[in-house]
Amino acid sequence: MTELPKTFDPAAIEARWYGHWEEKGLFRPDRPNAEPWTIVNPPPNVTGNLHIGHALDNTLQDILVRHARLKGKDALWVVGTDHAGIATQMVVERQMALRQQKRTDFTREEFVEKVWAWKAESGGQITGQLRRLGCSMDWANERFTMDEGFSKAVLKVFVDLYAQGLLYRDKRLVNWDAGLGTAISDLEVETREVKGSFWRLRYPLADGSGFVEVATTRPETMFADMAVAVHPDDARYTALIGKEVRLPITGRLIPIVADEHADPELGSGAVKITPGHDFNDFEVGRRAGIEARDMLNMLDAKACIVQTSDGLIPEAFLGLSTAEARKAVVARLKDEGVLIPHIDNDGTEHDAEPRTIQTPFGDRSGVVIEPWLTDQWYVDAKALAQPAIEAVRSGKIKIVPQAWEKTFFNWMENIQPWCVSRQLWWGHQIPAWFADDGRVFVAESEEEAQAQAGEGVTLTRDPDVLDTWFSSALWPFATLGWPDNGDKTLAGRYPNDVLISGFDILFFWDARMMMQGLHFMEDVPFKTLYLHGLVRAADGSKMSKSKGNTVDPLGLIDQYGADALRFFMAAMESQGRDIKMDERRVEGYRNFATKLWNAARFAQSNGIGASATLEAPNATLAVNKWIIAETVKTVQAVDLALADYRFDGAANAIYQFVWSRFCDWYLELIKPVLQGGEEGGEETRAVAGWVLDQILVLLHPFMPFITEELWHAMGARDHDLIVARWPMADARALDPKAEREIDWLIRLVSEIRAARTELNVPPGARLPMHVRDAHADTQARLERQGAALARLARVETREGDASGGAAQVVVDEATFILPLEGVIDLDAERQRLTKAITAVEKERDALGGRLNNASFIERAKPEAVEKARADHADKMAEAARLHAALGRLG
Repeated sequence: MTELPKTFDPAAIEARWYGHWEEKGLFRPDRPNAEPWTIVNPPPNVTGNLHIGHALDNTLQDILVRHARLKGKDALWVVGTDHAGIATQMVVERQMALRQQKRTDFTREEFVEKVWAWKAESGGQITGQLRRLGCSMDWANERFTMDEGFSKAVLKVFVDLYAQGLLYRDKRLVNWDAGLGTAISDLEVETREVKGSFWRLRYPLADGSGFVEVATTRPETMFADMAVAVHPDDARYTALIGKEVRLPITGRLIPIVADEHADPELGSGAVKITPGHDFNDFEVGRRAGIEARDMLNMLDAKACIVQTSDGLIPEAFLGLSTAEARKAVVARLKDEGVLIPHIDNDGTEHDAEPRTIQTPFGDRSGVVIEPWLTDQWYVDAKALAQPAIEAVRSGKIKIVPQAWEKTFFNWMENIQPWCVSRQLWWGHQIPAWFADDGRVFVAESEEEAQAQAGEGVTLTRDPDVLDTWFSSALWPFATLGWPDNGDKTLAGRYPNDVLISGFDILFFWDARMMMQGLHFMEDVPFKTLYLHGLVRAADGSKMSKSKGNTVDPLGLIDQYGADALRFFMAAMESQGRDIKMDERRVEGYRNFATKLWNAARFAQSNGIGASATLEAPNATLAVNKWIIAETVKTVQAVDLALADYRFDGAANAIYQFVWSRFCDWYLELIKPVLQGGEEGGEETRAVAGWVLDQILVLLHPFMPFITEELWHAMGARDHDLIVARWPMADARALDPKAEREIDWLIRLVSEIRAARTELNVPPGARLPMHVRDAHADTQARLERQGAALARLARVETREGDASGGAAQVVVDEATFILPLEGVIDLDAERQRLTKAITAVEKERDALGGRLNNASFIERAKPEAVEKARADHADKMAEAARLHAALGRLG
């Protein structure tokens, strides 16, 4: 046994134990005959730092993998990082800019070498941060989405999908980031509210008979307008369908088409259609028979105006940015008399109506995203989605919480082609080569492509790279040896047992893993998909750097320890709900760790050490039988909660058991025995040591560092806690009679203590206690537990009836009467309680009136309404408590 320091210091133990576990290979113990259990981590960007969302996601995964390891399984947590094409290229280019260098000063090969050099020197910082959190990952086999084996898998998947007709090149609209010069995914687009304008325009009918009114927030896009759409049932336009309008400025003739996209209730009911620069308009254009290759494009890669294929844009507009073009177009429209002025409430005329517009921006570049028509590579996501949909419907993949299934089906059943090409240099370069005549040859190597093309054909490789989501979609199987390993189960590792993911990447990553896994492995990638919520600021708002409300998990670890942060994440993770960050609760869980530390020190000072048995020791004392039963029930509760992915339920079951049952009650109840005042010392030390061992094992997945430290401090061990055995919930250890007796004792002591506190009885005062209407069982319990009652409740049982003013406590059938004459001033106490009741009921009713006011509920901020409800509940509870206290005085 190693004597524990008086003060619990998380920093002193965390680095030491993590290094020990990793050095000894305990994250992947050798268990060749054990049941495989596998989970893969969502690979963080190699450029990334640990944020609070990572802390939640990886804490939940580590709880599951440590639990599986303690269950004796061959638990594997696959770890690695994502090459993060855009983010990594930006980091390296910024560093080059400090040296007055640009990417284009170098060849592609030279630039990629610089990125690899950056990765070797600075990349992967987050892996060290995951270690600080306590993540028990298989670092010995760490993967990277551009390592040699993984890259081989990526190339094979691309080539195979192309050969199967499931991957193709097409001209479609993409989210174009002009700042980065590449297409980006929807996840990399953030929508911001921008103060803008709403212009109304007259498009003259070609026959001169009138005009059609349209409205737009982007008037410059009229340079690429190809139609005006009206609803087929809108009687105002029935006679105009099929006619043409002549566009201002360009003079282009475009048709009026019928399409349900036009809403008769919005504006004029007529909508200008720019299929080459708007996602909705693209679909309208296709329905109108306009092929993508014929759609007009008016922007270059820098989002500046270029000439359309029909040559109708006046030269004065060419080369302007979209912002510059917008001003110039509005001025020209005004000059031509086709701009309809906006009249405000004061009768003042303006060019446009002010509007707040939801505008897409690149999350990294910060520039406005333009829908842009380009040639890109696409995966036929609709075809790949069908098996994934069926896998969820059939239950082969279980989504937890189940409420997410509806969202999943809705997206998957309406899925669009997946753009997988990006205009970058860092990433998996697309394995496609073009001949001079435009023919394309897709192969895993240039030699194979040349063999397809034949001798003498000059080939040029596609300069684009693959979307990082394309490669990470292979994570559950390409990290485990595919395609070199021909075993479709990958030695029992595929399908993975569970995937933990934020709901925000359900479609970008989770669904795509389902599609690729089912297609290439002919089985689901994971049996269960657990979707957790977001970690939000304390007021419920979304965390963002711009708001300044982000929280650094490493700072919380420095202040409170990794164990406290981990336990907070688990205890707050309730299925289907976001987590509100609350530093006070993190501090509270550090206090919980300190309480356990002090309990272990108490145990050491009283001769309680490591248990010598896995099974519960034999017990004869009721208090020992009770704590053994409580331990078994806690094991059962934690097992059930973890089986259902109720992380909060598991954490709270352990918390209540450790804090209340073990520390507050059991250790207090056994003090006389340990101090030699009663019989049963040897039995009690054995039971207490066994219970403390079970606590350490149960708590280890949640708080790995303090539990490992205490495990070794309590006595000599032949193994580390990380590879110990999970407790067995043996129902034979339950003793209902002993449970009932100690539960009765706890309830009686709690009621007496509450009464003493409510009535301001001095803490040191010993009170006589008279009992009325007690059954024989209760009388026997009073005799057996008299000493405990005297010590814990400071009462002594007396015969006969009580006289004078007294407090009354009812537990089960019996009434316990505590005479208070001479202990407190009963009249003054009644007056104090009456006055307090009046004050608290006034506050309660005022809050109730505010909550019953519909205007308050509608107009107040949500956090103000929530606070009012919480305060109202507190005042109701306080009023009830004070009434009960007054009632005790009779």
